[in-house]
Formats: sequence, structure tokens, C-alpha cells
Amino acid sequence: MTNFRKSCLGALSLMIVTGAQAQPADAAEITVAGGCFWCVEADFEKVKGVSEAVSGFTGGTVANPTYKQVTRGGTGHYEAVEIRYDPSQVTAKALYDTFFRSIDPTDAGGQFCDRGDSYRTAIFVDGPDQRKAAEAAKAAAEKALGQSIVTPILDGAAFYQAEDYHQDYYKGEDRILTRFGPIKMKDAYKRYRDACGRDARVKELWGDAAPFVN
Repeated sequence: MTNFRKSCLGALSLMIVTGAQAQPADAAEITVAGGCFWCVEADFEKVKGVSEAVSGFTGGTVANPTYKQVTRGGTGHYEAVEIRYDPSQVTAKALYDTFFRSIDPTDAGGQFCDRGDSYRTAIFVDGPDQRKAAEAAKAAAEKALGQSIVTPILDGAAFYQAEDYHQDYYKGEDRILTRFGPIKMKDAYKRYRDACGRDARVKELWGDAAPFVN
């Protein structure tokens, strides 16, 4: 994690409490880990058919972990996002295809400037249908990229929602104190994302196939 991101969180002055959105009766969900959960959430809430993306933690050994516990290490958790969607508008396979093209799936040590176990990539599947869709997306991504993909497909595990102030961080209007002075959360998020090099690396890897990079 960069010092900038730590400074944003360490000096957080106000927290955002977000309400749960209404879900369609036939809503489905997938869980992915793609490094910084702020970024994955921000990306996938732009996708047609996605009703909500929730930042949290999964894949670890500690119940109800805090953000500090996870980023300090030792809990085994990934920063992850639970993506809730309408399967009549978008399929799990399409979401997995999009996910691979929004990360660096060749990096086993984290993502972009964020290093360490909690920032590794993974797909967590619930049942054979999700596993089949995830494996098909991984194979297609590997063929398209022409490189070995290290993102594993793992059995689903308990998902713990992150603290309220992490939800929709990229939209936040509250002000926080950073090394750049007091700025809105959404502006701090943008500066973090730019400084971390996420979009630049995704564009380098995927070119025009990168779904969230201009």
C-alpha cells in the first residue's frame, strides 16, 4: 500500500454510512478479488445489469476481520468485492471476462502499487456453474493475453463486508486530510488510483480490450 493511501485512511475525519440497495428477486452475485476493493467496486458499478458492488474481505481464517487486521497481514483474507447483478441483463461469464481485463492477472504478489497477500487477485466461486464460467473466462483471457495467468479460481468462503466508510469510497463527498491537504474522498480516491498506476498498467496489458480505461 502506498503512503498516500495510508494517509487518506489514517486521517479520515468522517465516515460514510451507505444503505443497501433494493435487489431484484432473481438477483445473483459473484465474488472477485482484484487488488484495491475501492477500484473494483468503482469499476463494476458502471456495468449494465450490476445493481451493487460491496467491498469486503474473504478467503481468510479470522471471523469479522477489520480493515486494519487484513492489511496488517496474517488473517489470510483478500480485499474482495461482492458483485450483485441481474442475470437477465448480464451473465457471470461476461462479468468474469470483464474482471480479467480490469486487472493484471499475471501478478501474483498484489496489484499495481499495492503489494502483499491481501491485494492478490482471485475469483471465489459458489458451485459448478460459477466454476465453469470462471474457468472459461480465465482460458479466454489467457489466450487473448498470450501470457500465463496466475489468478486462481477458489471455492467460495465467508464474505465479510468492510467498514461503512469503504463503501462507495470513490463517490465520497466528505473531506479527509491528506498530504495534499483536506480534500473530498472522491478526489483522494482519484489521486490514489492515478498514483498507483492501475489504469496505466491495465491499458498496457489489455489495450483497447480494457473495459474501464479511456
